[in-house]
Amino acid sequence: MPKMKSHSGAKKRFKTTGTGKLVRRQANLGHLNEHKSSRRIRSLQSSEVVAPADAKKMRKLLGKHKGR
Repeated sequence: MPKMKSHSGAKKRFKTTGTGKLVRRQANLGHLNEHKSSRRIRSLQSSEVVAPADAKKMRKLLGKHKGR
């Protein structure tokens, strides 16, 4: 049986922390940033933990078998 391949798009977008949580980038920073306040832009630059319901799907895409 061949090895399972991880999803190329998912591995670029999600990172696993040391405790096993998945981390993602926040939305709304791609474009049209000129009118957004500096405070809003700074707060959106931080990473966010993936919701538990979605994390299960993302883990499957990344090829992780089991996780927290």
